[in-house]
Amino acid sequence: MSKQKLELTWIGKDKRPKLEPRILLEDPDKSYHAKQRVSDNDIFDNRLIFGDNLLALKALEQEFSGKVKCVFIDPPYNTGSAFAQYDDGLEHSIWLGLIRDRLEIIRRLLSDDGALWISIDDNEAHYLKVLCDEIFGRRCFITSFIWKKVDSPNDNKGAISPDHEYVLCYAKNPDLVKFRQKQDESILNAYRQPDSESDRPYRDRLLKKNGKNSLRSDRPSMYFPITGPDGIDVYPIHDDGQEARWAMGKKGVDELIAQGGLVWKQREGGGALRWVPYTREYAPESPTRPWPTIWSDLHTTRQTKAHQRDVLVGVPAFETPKPEDLVSRILSISTNPGDWILDSFAGSGTSGAAAHKMGRRWIMVELQETCHTHIIPRLQKVINGEDKGGITESLNWQGGGGFRYFKLAPSLIVNDRWGNPVINPEYNPAQLAEALAKLEGFTYAPSETRWWQHGHSSERDFLFVTTQNLSADQLQALSDEVGSEQSLLVCCSAFRGVTTAQASQRWPNLTLKKIPKMVLARCEWGHDDYSLNVANLPMAQEDKTESTSIAVKTKSKKATPVNPDQGGLFEQNAGENE
Repeated sequence: MSKQKLELTWIGKDKRPKLEPRILLEDPDKSYHAKQRVSDNDIFDNRLIFGDNLLALKALEQEFSGKVKCVFIDPPYNTGSAFAQYDDGLEHSIWLGLIRDRLEIIRRLLSDDGALWISIDDNEAHYLKVLCDEIFGRRCFITSFIWKKVDSPNDNKGAISPDHEYVLCYAKNPDLVKFRQKQDESILNAYRQPDSESDRPYRDRLLKKNGKNSLRSDRPSMYFPITGPDGIDVYPIHDDGQEARWAMGKKGVDELIAQGGLVWKQREGGGALRWVPYTREYAPESPTRPWPTIWSDLHTTRQTKAHQRDVLVGVPAFETPKPEDLVSRILSISTNPGDWILDSFAGSGTSGAAAHKMGRRWIMVELQETCHTHIIPRLQKVINGEDKGGITESLNWQGGGGFRYFKLAPSLIVNDRWGNPVINPEYNPAQLAEALAKLEGFTYAPSETRWWQHGHSSERDFLFVTTQNLSADQLQALSDEVGSEQSLLVCCSAFRGVTTAQASQRWPNLTLKKIPKMVLARCEWGHDDYSLNVANLPMAQEDKTESTSIAVKTKSKKATPVNPDQGGLFEQNAGENE
């Protein structure tokens, strides 16, 4: 039987961009930090990146793969308003293709115990769920939370007014992820306060099983005598006289007695006092319970917009901002102080503001000018302790810390006046070395003592970048200095006096590559915008050989008809990893 795969398919699914791994350039004038330390836990290495978020994710991949504990993204919801010129199938196809490319990199950035949280509405939530199942695996789906985003009736004329959005949650590895439960002090109300019997809050539970499956006939092995304080055997008997059973087996009861955990109390029954066994349970020091999946206790869109207007006076508020307490709840469930969190659709900067106040290290990416009109002024107020809204009061946030501002470097390869690909003249030698190190998979780390060591991929494998035309004598001197116990990748404009084959035999510790020829076929050079703003994309030419609709299908070497009577295509299978 041929192997089948459940997948979501769309127009152009097989087309993937060849992304250029850009370097990031810091602009110290836009970086910001507090004038003084507020606490020993202040964090200054947070990163705000201005530029296309797909290119930014690719730029982060080398340094942050496997290091991000939590990703929260709030991507465009694809409302259809930008698609008057497209048919419905093409609209969904563009959105799915663009979000798929981002999710694949995000998965690589996540730590093995990390989680992805995606805010989405009904327009794409269910397509997105199937897409995430394909990228992460169905068993990695944790749940879908519902956030109630309105606090007053909608006054439009429609019969139905949506008042919620979803937050899809996926773990990179559900066996390793560790989520934190909800603090709930009300749990302590079920315990007695300390008294003469105990110096800790406690409650006593009958050892006798009550309710369903509580009869001797249900579990015969759990019907046995326990010797009471008066030496008389006590059996589990219901008030109506039926033979019952204990809540645990004989081995468990014996261990309880040995530990002194069995509590005897005299109770009236049958006209006389009798001894009844109880187990004593002490109140937890930190009472918690599982989180519900419907969140109606958080700030709404209206309240969040009011907070933004207070923080950014005179700046137009976002139409659909996410509240800080929504992000705060996600981070409290899935992260610890000092963990890296990422938001590649930064918007108004809510994720960074919440993460900063909670002592998490954050990375945000934003392409729009709101990076400068909203995010930077907002974060400056957070750092200065001037943002009094959101989660500030609940955390007693006083300010502190800082962030570094980066922009994406321009494309490494451009065309000269004659149309020939050349190294971008905007790159200085250090930037060129860093860019080629990233392209070749090396860590950029210039040595202070070895002029030829610009990066390394291991303790003995190094990188040297130069725009010179190297002679055989220069290569010989370079080989001698590197030595036989180490290897060096030499990236140069050209080399003379020797062929590539001759060089590999003459200098086995050197590998020679020419700039820019060595990288020309690697990437889509000069492509600066992979934006999810679909209205700005050029008109796509529809491929007549492909379906113009979205479909979930099974793929196999031999086409197999789908029988609708054999069950739904979306039926959960906890053991599958699609």
